[in-house]
Amino acid sequence: MTTRLRANQGTGSGRFLSSHYIEEVKKMSHKSQERNMRRLAGLLGQELSYIWGGKESGPNGAKKQFLNTGRTFLRALGKDLGLRDAEAHSNPGGIAVPGDCSLIGMWQTNGLYVHLSQPCCDRERVLLYRTVRHSKDYTGGRNLYLTRRDLAEMSYPDLLFLLASVREEGAHERAA
Repeated sequence: MTTRLRANQGTGSGRFLSSHYIEEVKKMSHKSQERNMRRLAGLLGQELSYIWGGKESGPNGAKKQFLNTGRTFLRALGKDLGLRDAEAHSNPGGIAVPGDCSLIGMWQTNGLYVHLSQPCCDRERVLLYRTVRHSKDYTGGRNLYLTRRDLAEMSYPDLLFLLASVREEGAHERAA
């Protein structure tokens, strides 16, 4: 039996979407997110804090591209992970820093914090993630990292699985 969802419920058009169509949309979304992962890996390999380029945007607006792509990527990531009250933010910083993007959202008992940046010391570790107990928890669980290479080579479903596994880990921490 095929799962069917009504499209355009507000318009009353009566069209239905099959589960096959919904799976195709998910695949397209995953492909789009993988492209965003690759684009972010490339952007984070550049010098985003370059102060001689365009006004606070680096050469060819790379900083602005990073902030926009990062926020879009994290917003969709939060949705795909099923986070409630997820908030994706970007912070441009000043002309001498690359800026950063962050996501914080909650599941039932715990949540997830994800931070994308170009650190000044260890340029390879660009994605930080950890569990949080509530939406204003800025210290959370232990810091875990992904590198630029991980973003460039990992599939989006693998990233979802990795980040979703933190959900279970956070539940066990609380029980201990």
